Amino acid sequence: MSSLIVCHACDLVHRFEKIAAPARARCVRCRAELYRTNSGNLDTAIALAACALVLFVLANVYPLVALKVNGTTRSATLLGAALGLYQQGYATLAALVLFTTVLVPLGQILTFLYVLVPLRGKHRPPGQYALFRFLTPLRPWVMVEVFMLGALVAVVKLAALADVVPRVALISYGLLMLTLAALTAATPAEQFWRWVERSRA
Repeated sequence: MSSLIVCHACDLVHRFEKIAAPARARCVRCRAELYRTNSGNLDTAIALAACALVLFVLANVYPLVALKVNGTTRSATLLGAALGLYQQGYATLAALVLFTTVLVPLGQILTFLYVLVPLRGKHRPPGQYALFRFLTPLRPWVMVEVFMLGALVAVVKLAALADVVPRVALISYGLLMLTLAALTAATPAEQFWRWVERSRA
């Protein structure tokens, strides 16, 4: 029996057909993208995930910005910003910042490495199917882009009040945003299942 796929835009049901990579399938009614395949390399995906992990560590270990006011310099890290929100009584906002900018990106990166590295050696790690399916609802919660936009707006506004010096973490987080976007583009679900099929051969 053929698999079916429903358009997320207009709810039209289509029959799922294998298409040659690189290509994408679109809804016949509204032309929304249903799914895509690419000729991505497994090594490329692993390299992107490893690069993302290094950038994530740098973004969380080093300060984001340094503020110089009246000869006094203060710096803040990402975790320090979340802690500061909590101490000021914004516990919900602090938890949201911690979840969307630290926990979810880290979980996504580690899951990719856990799933993809064994596939390269034609092994199956325990729970790989469940973990990869878990990534699908998790991806929308990676809000690195939102954080970067907010950080840049804050830096511009604070520049009128103090000397603001971007630090290593802010640059690393910007590069992390680009790396995660590239990793997501290189690992659509269809490509992952194709790698799984190759590992069985």
